[in-house]
Amino acid sequence: MRESGSVSNEQQRLIEALATLIEDRGYSATTVVDIVRVASASKRTFYQHFDNKQQCYLALLQSRTAVLIDRIRSEVDQEAHWHDQVRQMIEAYAAHLSSRPLVSLSWIRDLPALGLSARPTQRTNYTALTDVVRDMTTNPGFRRGGVPPVNRVKMVILLGGLRELAAQTVEDGGELRRAVEEATEIAIAILQTPSGDGGHLR
Repeated sequence: MRESGSVSNEQQRLIEALATLIEDRGYSATTVVDIVRVASASKRTFYQHFDNKQQCYLALLQSRTAVLIDRIRSEVDQEAHWHDQVRQMIEAYAAHLSSRPLVSLSWIRDLPALGLSARPTQRTNYTALTDVVRDMTTNPGFRRGGVPPVNRVKMVILLGGLRELAAQTVEDGGELRRAVEEATEIAIAILQTPSGDGGHLR
């Protein structure tokens, strides 16, 4: 974005317009003209905040990731049994992605397809998610359960598996919430498995 600091009302209106359009027609079929029309803004206003459609899209995904992380942090009870915390985390994840399913699908499918220009955002979002899960697995409830430290291999399998499950569920017209119990059981099995030499997250 051209401007640093917090997102302005104009920026947020443009970002929300893009989200609406992704739900309606998809990212690739959306143009800047569409965004400013839905946002009731001008192209001049758009280019005051973003260089192009992709930059607006990356801002949308950063915003969605921040909301997801806040939701996980607020809905996971650090004092609860670690099995319950895993369920709470996956429930928060499922509820968030289900709130804008086609935006979530775009985040999973379209972002990697943008190539190197989108890689920093992809990495930043992934790191933010790994940080929140890593923090969760070091809280009091997890420590009491004697859960081994989360290493890179576990984290990639856990988050990558959840992302692909979400994508396929949306593509098939299903409801991600229906998979919460099974996903929780699998996540618990991954987290309680002794770590190999995959390296601890830093």
